[in-house]
Amino acid sequence: MIWYPFIALYLAVINLTGFAMMGIDKRRAVKKRWRIRESTLFLVALIGGSAGCLMGMRTFHHKTKHWYFVYGMPAILILQLLLALMAERAIG
Repeated sequence: MIWYPFIALYLAVINLTGFAMMGIDKRRAVKKRWRIRESTLFLVALIGGSAGCLMGMRTFHHKTKHWYFVYGMPAILILQLLLALMAERAIG
């Protein structure tokens, strides 16, 4: 399909963004500086960066004590994978 390279590029960029945002926010938390809003982190996950955010959480040990991140990020990723599977089957 003609869209696959664009979708792959978008997903790579948004997941790298999510991963980087987790690292940046962790560093800012340690230094007691201005932080990235939790809603922004979830927004990046919702628009396709859930895998990157999840990897960032685990790599940087960030937001791992917040139940809504511990359960929310994997839930978003699972929903996105299910939606991708359904879309792939619908397209054929």
